[in-house]
Amino acid sequence: MRARVFVWLGGGLFVASLSLCAWTYLVVLGRSAPAAGWRPMAVNAALITVFALHHSLFARDRLKAWLTRSIPASLLRSVYVWVASLLLMLVCALWRPIGGELYRVTGFAAVALAAVQLAGVWITARGVARIDPLELAGIRPASASQGLQVTGPFRWVRHPLYLGWVLMVFGAAHMTGDRLAFAVITTIYLVVAIPWEERSLLKIFGEEYTRYMRNVTWRMIPFIY
Repeated sequence: MRARVFVWLGGGLFVASLSLCAWTYLVVLGRSAPAAGWRPMAVNAALITVFALHHSLFARDRLKAWLTRSIPASLLRSVYVWVASLLLMLVCALWRPIGGELYRVTGFAAVALAAVQLAGVWITARGVARIDPLELAGIRPASASQGLQVTGPFRWVRHPLYLGWVLMVFGAAHMTGDRLAFAVITTIYLVVAIPWEERSLLKIFGEEYTRYMRNVTWRMIPFIY
């Protein structure tokens, strides 16, 4: 019973952290302010680096084996979600304003960029629909029994959720220095994280994932990466 409460609370925290992240991007990072120099950029990069290191460390089998000495294997995904969600909230809460404004477009250009962001939302939603949302939120343990997903947006790139993220964060009609910094730093994190993630997928799915990699060449952005 306690384990069930733990994983469901973690799932709720996961949703709350994503909601806070969306609100921070749309409201906080969208505020116009004078440029504040490089120091806030360094602080924000450090915050996201801590978040990224957590992801990389949890991908290591040695750490997983060490954690299972005191945590049931069925709860490992939930523990990861708890920590990741809290760290994401910390990034949002401690973000230092960078300021500056690159552009603010209106009219047709704003509509076009809104379409880009909506396409990102759609791709992300389609990608999540192809996997197990409960597994993503840590409520259900990760398992190879769900099978390798190769349909829908997974036919275009191997990591469509990341493609959706890039479209959402870079598609702002009002691009402030904070939004650009957030978009660039988080995208760099995703680019660095993908090889680690694919090593784990190769261990889980073996030759099936190798064939998938041959069939779907692009990792995150078609014709680029």
